[in-house]
Amino acid sequence: MANPQLNSGNPRVDIEYRRKKSAEEMRHQVVSFALMIFLTLIAFAVVAMKGFSAWFIVPFILLLAIVQVIFQLYYFMHMSHKGHEAPSMFLYSGVLVGAVTILAFTTIIWW
Repeated sequence: MANPQLNSGNPRVDIEYRRKKSAEEMRHQVVSFALMIFLTLIAFAVVAMKGFSAWFIVPFILLLAIVQVIFQLYYFMHMSHKGHEAPSMFLYSGVLVGAVTILAFTTIIWW
C-alpha cells in the first residue's frame, strides 16, 4: 500500500483525504468506546451474579480494566499514531517500574 502525499497541491484532494482519515479515526473511536461500555457492563454483570467467588471476580475485573486502559491509550490518547514513540517509551517504562515495585512489595509482605 503506497503512502499518499499529505499535500498534493490540489486543495480538493487534500480535503477529501483529510475527511477520509477523520472518518476512519472517528469510526475507530466509536468502536473503541462501544467496546469499553460493553466491558464495563460485563464487569457489572459478573459482580451482580452470585455464582462467582471473589477469587475469580477480582482478577477478571482487573483484566477488563487493563484492556480498557489499552483502548484508552491507543484510541483516545492517539498513542497508535506516528510520532508518539517517546511518550510511549516513558509510559511503558513507568508501567514496568510500577509493576516491579508492586511485585517487590508484595513479595516482601507475603514472604
